[in-house]
Amino acid sequence: MTTIYLKKHKEESLLRFHPWVFSGAIGHIKGEPKEGDNVAVRSADGESLGVGHWQEGSIAVRILEFGTETLPDKFWQQRISAAYNMRIGLGLVSENNNAYRLVHGEGDFLPGLIIDIYNDTAVLQAHSAGMHIARHELAEAVTSIIPAVKNVYYKSEATLPFRRSFSDIEDGYLIAEDKEKALHESHWATENGLDFKIDWLQGQKTGFFLDQRENRSLVERYSKGRRVLNMFCYTGGFSVYALRGGAEHVCSVDSSQKAVELVKQNVERNFPACPRHEAVCADAFSYIDKVQKEGKESYDLVILDPPAFAKHRGAVRNALQGYKRLNHAAFEMIDKDGILFTFSCSQAVDKEMFRLAVFSAAAMSGRKVRILHQLTQPQDHPVNIYHPEGEYLKGLVLYVE
Repeated sequence: MTTIYLKKHKEESLLRFHPWVFSGAIGHIKGEPKEGDNVAVRSADGESLGVGHWQEGSIAVRILEFGTETLPDKFWQQRISAAYNMRIGLGLVSENNNAYRLVHGEGDFLPGLIIDIYNDTAVLQAHSAGMHIARHELAEAVTSIIPAVKNVYYKSEATLPFRRSFSDIEDGYLIAEDKEKALHESHWATENGLDFKIDWLQGQKTGFFLDQRENRSLVERYSKGRRVLNMFCYTGGFSVYALRGGAEHVCSVDSSQKAVELVKQNVERNFPACPRHEAVCADAFSYIDKVQKEGKESYDLVILDPPAFAKHRGAVRNALQGYKRLNHAAFEMIDKDGILFTFSCSQAVDKEMFRLAVFSAAAMSGRKVRILHQLTQPQDHPVNIYHPEGEYLKGLVLYVE
């Protein structure tokens, strides 16, 4: 096995159980590691620090196990079983809810791996070469541990860096009870008693944004009698919850016509022939400008859940300007005594940066604004206490006078 030796004093973060070894911390390498290989990591003095996956790039090693140079037998089964048992213990798996995140990377001590469960299908996504190499073992582990899972779909074409190192990166089923049925039939899953169509074949991420489950429930709580605007609605999760909460009217807006069609299907599935919902395919800023200029629509609950404005630190400044502009438009538009749910899923933008952008937008509007809730990701997206970078979802619920 290749051994990675760190520079002097660069072992301190690993001794605090942070799971990343950055390329700049490496002193020298004994061996010639290939992408995805298991490598041993030692301090400059030769102390064994852990074993992990090697990868070219800024994050050179993702530690899988500390204090050893070999992984234990049935390592994948042990880690996935621990993740599943936690979800069971938290009450996330039930007849009322069969959509949840099973593995959340570093938060479940499996850096570089995402696994989402949708009814009888697990969607596996690798963010590191090592997890790509282990995909078949991981799929077998999931189906052996969770009896309800009959299919495992691999969706990593868009997430794996350094694709040139592999010729076998292809999205598709690793395990399928009936492959033709799995490929051509619609897929539905249940979240908190509501049904959603999940498109893991062509949809964003793994097909659905599970990280907003608890925040969708909060929208439901505040929706009764309100006129709701759900911007960047994607498949309409917030919209469906708002309808169940008794919203007077819900407008779902997304720039993707395909997303708008999925919203319509999800609303129809849960509330057939519902007269309280409309779906609009439009750019978010253009739609808000239209509402302000025409003054025909009136909303007193607005949801802003945009895609990540900053995918890396170099984009943070522009992202903050984008958040400020978007929230300012919402403050200008929302009715008196309205409620604004506003989010950022950009990991590079921390919660203090996001709050400052929203506060600046509120000040520009001159409205009186109070914070009702400060939101984050749910319990099946846990944050490893030694890896605070895993806290990526930020949200505020604001009361606007």
